[in-house]
Amino acid sequence: MSHNVKTHSLLTDFDIFLFRSGKHTRLYDKMGSHLTELDGEKGCLFAVYAPAAESVSVIGDFNGWVGENYELLPRWDGSGIWEGFIPGIEKGALYKYQIVSKNRGLKFDKIDPFAFHFQTPPAHSSIVWDLKDYKWKDDKWIKNRASKNELNCPYSIYEVHLGSWRKHSDGNAFSYKLLTDELVTYVKEMGFTHVELMPIMEHPYEPSWGYQVTGYFAPTSRFGTPEDFMALVDAFHQNNIGVIMDWVPAHFPSDGHALSYYDGSHVYEHPDTKKGYHPDWKSLIFNFERNEIRSFLLSSAIFWMDVYHSDSLRVDAVASMLYLDYSRKEGEWDKNIYGSNEYLAAVSFIKDFNEAIYKEIKGVHTIAEESTSFAGVTHPIHSGGLGFGMKWMMGWMNDTINYFKNPPIYRRFHQDSLTFSIVYAFSENFILPFSHDEVVHGKASMIYKMPGDDKEKFANLRALYGYMFTHPGGKLLFMGCEFAQTTEWNFKKELPWELLQFDSHKGMQKLVKDLNKLYTTSKAMYEYQFEDKGFEWVDLSNHEACIISYLRKCDDVDESLLVVCNFDTVGHRKIRFGVPQKGKWETILNTDDEQYWGSGFSLEKSYEAENKSCHGKVFSIEIEVPPMSVIVLKNS
Repeated sequence: MSHNVKTHSLLTDFDIFLFRSGKHTRLYDKMGSHLTELDGEKGCLFAVYAPAAESVSVIGDFNGWVGENYELLPRWDGSGIWEGFIPGIEKGALYKYQIVSKNRGLKFDKIDPFAFHFQTPPAHSSIVWDLKDYKWKDDKWIKNRASKNELNCPYSIYEVHLGSWRKHSDGNAFSYKLLTDELVTYVKEMGFTHVELMPIMEHPYEPSWGYQVTGYFAPTSRFGTPEDFMALVDAFHQNNIGVIMDWVPAHFPSDGHALSYYDGSHVYEHPDTKKGYHPDWKSLIFNFERNEIRSFLLSSAIFWMDVYHSDSLRVDAVASMLYLDYSRKEGEWDKNIYGSNEYLAAVSFIKDFNEAIYKEIKGVHTIAEESTSFAGVTHPIHSGGLGFGMKWMMGWMNDTINYFKNPPIYRRFHQDSLTFSIVYAFSENFILPFSHDEVVHGKASMIYKMPGDDKEKFANLRALYGYMFTHPGGKLLFMGCEFAQTTEWNFKKELPWELLQFDSHKGMQKLVKDLNKLYTTSKAMYEYQFEDKGFEWVDLSNHEACIISYLRKCDDVDESLLVVCNFDTVGHRKIRFGVPQKGKWETILNTDDEQYWGSGFSLEKSYEAENKSCHGKVFSIEIEVPPMSVIVLKNS
């Protein structure tokens, strides 16, 4: 059998045109390694972008890692792509590209940027793989996805780091297969509508939590094969749970075996360190001004939705992409052509990304982790926005946590910081996030952000979650927060599930489960969660009692909910609130209930609305309000 590389290509002239225009969204079908048959011989077709290469050879376990006679051929069109067919290579073969650069003849052994599978780190060879064998069983979910994934549907997200959700007794993480059984069951039982997976793309450095990606088309092999990961996504879908994947186009690590200085030149990273080096993470920034790299990133985004059936991409560190001066001092950045600090190439890429996603994949969303006041992040592109579906509400998160850190006696002086969120709550499609970032690096766990003794801490956190779930917007909780993990998150250890032997933690978990049920079954909570017509203040001025009250509304006026929040340790036996209609108002949730390890402050099951005006309403009810609680009432 000849080992000579044969000329063959999957790339058409139109592919090359799209690639060089920065508009190709499915390069994974054409580049990388693809098992195929040519002239009756089975083998593998390779294609790699290395514009500054003098030569490119395929080395692997099939040729003793020697590139002689395995040189790929440069395309005639000047695209910088090297390609060729090598007979005899089968699924599972290990390989790299050996690149000799035009730059002083430097030689590099590099991964395949389009590889579908890699060795388990710290090994890092690419693996020839075929993703077409898996038979998906989520047709029903995909067909009806839009009806469960639209903005007027509930979005309650459980954020998960797969490597530390559960571990075996020897410290090894659960596999994709075991997570398919246990994680899916748990998320369903807890009532979350979506799961968000911290980056599962292949990455060499485990303490990066997946945010330093090298394999933009490969799920990490730490937990199993690509098919094992497909089965995990499939299982979520079969249980009516959407899957959000973290995606990191802002930067990538400088590991020598990967994308950095790929062919002896700056292929993937911007050559100007003012635009190509990230001072916070000591990583490299993609060259958004190079069309071929824009095509690479667009293809990665579409890939996870097309091939792995992801329902949303949560884009990490958007703010760092938008601004030239992000984390940079004076003199470390240059203004754009208009004299301002926006990185125009990154802004246009983000718009291209969102336009491609919503055009090519139906029923999905994109979510921005964007921490600034950049205008129009979730506004349509045609009206000047960036085109994201949703955005994390970082201002709400910071203001709310800071408010709750205050002992109750001081909260009366800070109530405006709590109610301010409604001023801008409907300017974007916001998700309320208590993410992994809030429970690491000395910030303390959610329960230990709360003031007071143990009883007061739990009451505070229950009230905080009650406020979060009744506030307009989607919801996101990081794993462990739902049962009040006492320690900060440590990716090296599994969550402290043993805490659930205590009534306090079991009660917190039960509350989150019931809050999910309330949120997902009450139309008033989600139908207009991104519009002001779904919210109305009843009273936001009762500073002395630390009480706020509001209505959550939908088209059906009978479904309106009254929410009363008491963020003080003092309860009230008689306090009056205006309501929109007469009849009985039934208490349907009380975060201070004994089943949640609450105080047991007694409440009437229902209250008859009286024809007494209050808070601008014709009708009102006089009710009991427990200490440190959120109660929800519904007209019955």
